[in-house]
Amino acid sequence: MAAPPARASSVLDALGDATRRELLAAVGAAGAEGTTATQLAVERSISRQAIVKHLQVLAAAGLVGAEKVGREQRYRLEPAPLADASAWLTSVGAAWDRRLARLAESTSRRTAP
Repeated sequence: MAAPPARASSVLDALGDATRRELLAAVGAAGAEGTTATQLAVERSISRQAIVKHLQVLAAAGLVGAEKVGREQRYRLEPAPLADASAWLTSVGAAWDRRLARLAESTSRRTAP
């Protein structure tokens, strides 16, 4: 089985944490306006500093972009890396489907009278 491309791998690594998945969903829900770490911290039981660290991981994977607006850093969803990871997962799933179909076919030929 082929390893995921580097970009897909960093996306999957970043999404391996439940808090980061939750934050990514919240950033996506904020839409084009984006959101700040402070806004995200108000709704969660973790510190703003912890949220910033999680957002940095998401940014390193290319999942969020950050823009300085005045004194604030606004985070927005960057969906392209998700599409890359999804494409890789789809190809892996299709490869397994083909293997399982061949196995089922082989098994049914052996058990046929």
